[in-house]
Amino acid sequence: MLAAAFADANSSTMNMSAHLHFAGGYLPSDSKDWRTIVPALLVAVCLVGFTGNVCVISVLLHSAWKGKPSMIHSLILNLSLADLSLLLFSAPVRATAYFKSVWDLGWFVCKSSDWFVHTCMAAKSLTIVAVAKVCFMYASAPAKPVSMHNCTIWSVLVAIWAAASLLPLPEWFFSTTRLHEGVEMCLMDVPPVAEEFMAMFGKLYPLLAFCLPSLFASFYFWRAYGQCRKRGTKTQNLRNQMRSKQLTVMLLSIAVTSAVLWLPEWVAWLWVWHVKARGPAPPQGFIALSQVLVFSTSSANPLIFLVMSEEFKEDLKGLWKWMITKKQPTASESQKTPAGHSEAPPDDVPAPESPTSIPEKEKTGSPSSGIEKSEKAQMPILPDVEQFWHERDTVPCVQDNDPVPWEHEDQETGDCDK
Repeated sequence: MLAAAFADANSSTMNMSAHLHFAGGYLPSDSKDWRTIVPALLVAVCLVGFTGNVCVISVLLHSAWKGKPSMIHSLILNLSLADLSLLLFSAPVRATAYFKSVWDLGWFVCKSSDWFVHTCMAAKSLTIVAVAKVCFMYASAPAKPVSMHNCTIWSVLVAIWAAASLLPLPEWFFSTTRLHEGVEMCLMDVPPVAEEFMAMFGKLYPLLAFCLPSLFASFYFWRAYGQCRKRGTKTQNLRNQMRSKQLTVMLLSIAVTSAVLWLPEWVAWLWVWHVKARGPAPPQGFIALSQVLVFSTSSANPLIFLVMSEEFKEDLKGLWKWMITKKQPTASESQKTPAGHSEAPPDDVPAPESPTSIPEKEKTGSPSSGIEKSEKAQMPILPDVEQFWHERDTVPCVQDNDPVPWEHEDQETGDCDK
């Protein structure tokens, strides 16, 4: 069904798009199926990617809050922020542009849409190069942590985003809205004076934003993996070496996944920028699917972190436990004062177990009785001993009708003392 929709779109827009360079993700089509399927795919990608990147960013920020910032964590955080920016700001624009046959998102969105997408893509490419370099440094000496000052980390991040924002700047200059055959469109309007410059830009930009970063990242990852294999059986810190290998494989998987999913976008880029006047234009379905794959990279990276990183799993569990323990005090406080018994007893009311809770009727007039009762309350008496002393107190030791009391006086006194 999707292929048929793309075929209908290609046949309906082949003549119109042969000499027009669309921008901002705008692809006019008369096929309702094609205009519905692609936005639905983008919405699904956005939901998965948003959830995953929010989890990654939360774990990294929680680790930094606990005092464990590192260069690799900062670069991974930068990568996740670029992915989240694409999903929040660019994917909805693409979905809206595919769904409608007329561009009604305004001049500013048309001018900045492609520039913002390629800025985030270039930032991700440069970040992967920096991650590969730091990964090689860590693999060379896994026992020594790669520690850098905060100023160095911020300088690297600022340099990455500055270079990434300057590379696609010509797209900002020449993207604009224009009426064509009575329809508002978002187009790349290049004047004749700048045609040679833009032709050179169409060749250099994929080289600077994709090919060279991928080449440098592959070089550093290859050296890092070689360090892991060479030192795998000789190092004494086996745990650090295993972590280094896992980290290298995980980051290499992210780089390879990004390169594979970005490749159709760059093929479509070169095709569009170098199509001849009477040459075949790239199929509209291929352009649409290539852009869907670009956004799907932002959903694939968090899944790679979740599947391949044991440290990320542990930090995620720690974050979840921290959130649960943070909510427990409020729950315990609510259990202490249930509904219907919210009135607290006054402070002067004694507890039932305290000696002062005994009624005054049971008290004797002498203060010694209070002391004895308090001692009895503090030291419990066994039942057998208590019965023995009760019988001893109640049974008289000498009968009153003794006829010769003077003869048994000493004996009675001795018996009573026993």
